[in-house]
Amino acid sequence: MKEWWIHVALICVPLLAVYLHLPPPQLSPALQKWHSTGKEFHFRGSKIFYRDSFGALGSTDVVILLHGFPTSSYDWNKVWDPLTQHFHRVIALDFLGFGFSDKPRPHRYSIFEQASVVEALVAHVGLSNQRVNLISHDYGDTVALELLYRSDQNRTGHLLLNSLCLSNGGIFPETHYPRLLQKLLKDSSFLAPILTRLINYVIFQKGIGEVFGPYTQPTDVEFWDMWTGLRYNDGNLVLDSILQYINQRLKHRERWVGALTSTFIPLHMIYGPLDPVNPHPQFTRLYHWSSGQQSPFWTNISVTTLSWKIPLAS
Repeated sequence: MKEWWIHVALICVPLLAVYLHLPPPQLSPALQKWHSTGKEFHFRGSKIFYRDSFGALGSTDVVILLHGFPTSSYDWNKVWDPLTQHFHRVIALDFLGFGFSDKPRPHRYSIFEQASVVEALVAHVGLSNQRVNLISHDYGDTVALELLYRSDQNRTGHLLLNSLCLSNGGIFPETHYPRLLQKLLKDSSFLAPILTRLINYVIFQKGIGEVFGPYTQPTDVEFWDMWTGLRYNDGNLVLDSILQYINQRLKHRERWVGALTSTFIPLHMIYGPLDPVNPHPQFTRLYHWSSGQQSPFWTNISVTTLSWKIPLAS
């Protein structure tokens, strides 16, 4: 009888460890360095991680970088040094629930809250009265549009925008095609708690790899850094809550797309046409149609479409 229980324990303990993701993955030296050179501030009781570097002498321009889902500010590590050569100050944060920031649960994550996090960061670093440039990607695009709306439409925003650069984000809900796992996590209240536990590195790597182009596939080290950033403080367990941003995009389309199509602020869009989540030509067709509807305002906007024929750095 005792031997029977020993065999059961030998089977169940490893399975339980896998289910609970024990032990947590170790940070790479590069990610540890990114973390150690960052700072923190408090937002409504939660710690928010950010990096703040001073760069080019003689310039007064400030740029704030807004990352995508489900990664972190480390997305910007390859362009960090080049940006510091052109801007006086380069700032990036991990949104609440991402990277090295706190990941409270249960919690109702929202784009509105993340925009307020950015405004709080701007106040924290003493930039409330200075115009800033935003560069955003994916999830960060929608946060940027909420900040644009607050600045342009209702005049309650605490951010003075100088320019905005968006890159491959689902800013048009009708041309946004989430992956199957994203749909299950955002819409299944019953399955989501189980799925967030069952997601492992192999599943994560396959899913993330599918949204990169053939010439921009991350290296194994980069995949691991994305995974460990997600897993830090059990970030996988809040994915279902964060993914409600997809539903929020649909609900608040008029607010955010309206801000995009009526702004006077200089706007640039970078678009990789092999994006399976925001596919070409549907995305670009709607983008140009929207621009045509607001031609008096669209004179401040330019678009860069990346060519699939040219190998691009990831």
